[in-house]
Amino acid sequence: MRAIVYTEHGDAAVLQLTDRDLPEPGPGEVRVRVVVSGVNPTDWKSRRGSSTLPVTGSAFVPNQDGSGVVDAVGDGVTQLAVGDRVWLALSAWQRPLSGTAQEYTVLPVERVFPLPDEADFDLGASLGVPALTAHRALTVAEDGPSRLAPGALADRTVLVAGGAGAVGHAAVQLARWAGATVIATVSNEEKAALAAAAGAHHVVRYTVPDAAQQIRAIAPGGVDQIVEVSVGGNNALNLAVARARTTIATYANDRAEGFALDVGAAMRLNLRYQFVLLYTVGADALRHGAEDVIAAIRDGALPVGTAGGLPLHRFPLEQTADAHRAVEAGAVGKVLVDVGEA
Repeated sequence: MRAIVYTEHGDAAVLQLTDRDLPEPGPGEVRVRVVVSGVNPTDWKSRRGSSTLPVTGSAFVPNQDGSGVVDAVGDGVTQLAVGDRVWLALSAWQRPLSGTAQEYTVLPVERVFPLPDEADFDLGASLGVPALTAHRALTVAEDGPSRLAPGALADRTVLVAGGAGAVGHAAVQLARWAGATVIATVSNEEKAALAAAAGAHHVVRYTVPDAAQQIRAIAPGGVDQIVEVSVGGNNALNLAVARARTTIATYANDRAEGFALDVGAAMRLNLRYQFVLLYTVGADALRHGAEDVIAAIRDGALPVGTAGGLPLHRFPLEQTADAHRAVEAGAVGKVLVDVGEA
């Protein structure tokens, strides 16, 4: 089977197309024929040698997310059957040869989820890390719900920083589906249009001097939850718009290496800074997140593509290196790799 592999860390040039033997699923595992592979920032960071994804062995297949069709099941697997359409998450986590940039991959059944009939393979490959990260960020607030469903975030105002990014896009969609008033912050007009298309009720440019005043005009008492892509870069803005007991759930720190915590201001507001990384959230959080994401898909709440606020950029499998370069360069939208036939 065709597969993209790398045998050393480095820039995208280390990614090479090769042939691998077809893997067999063991107990509790399924083999999936991959149709579409999704590329995330964590994929190129891992390729460059990030400590986020510890790997062992001499060859690695990249990409955490994807979608496809179950091709074989191992002993003890009853949740899925051959022929089921599925989406994948954390495929390469501690499994160097299980990334989705190949025609077939073998995964523990716990990382493989049913893809509803309402979703195509592009949507399936766009879920994974972004959707599950967004779900986690929306369900860790002190006063908020631990699960998402219509009405779960009713009467709450959620601020989503970076509303045009993949995680921000999913957070906007999930928060709106759950009944929140959603404010998204973005850097420019193009991204503002995408955040609005995703479903944000209000869009604010964080680059303007009166961004905090604009947000306070929407939420006079302060926002209830913040989904944060740049906890350092946006710290002053967050302190200015947070109410007492706001949770700032941060999954990245774009545009900043760190930040000086204003302990006094945070204490006066009883703020909670919640750090989010999917690899260590635990099996229950992943399972619950996947269940809620599937429910949102069935309700039509998670569209992708330009009309849904997330433009798609496509590459064939043999150009996976270019797909990585696009994500690393900050492509706006979702980068997908076409692997096999639907």
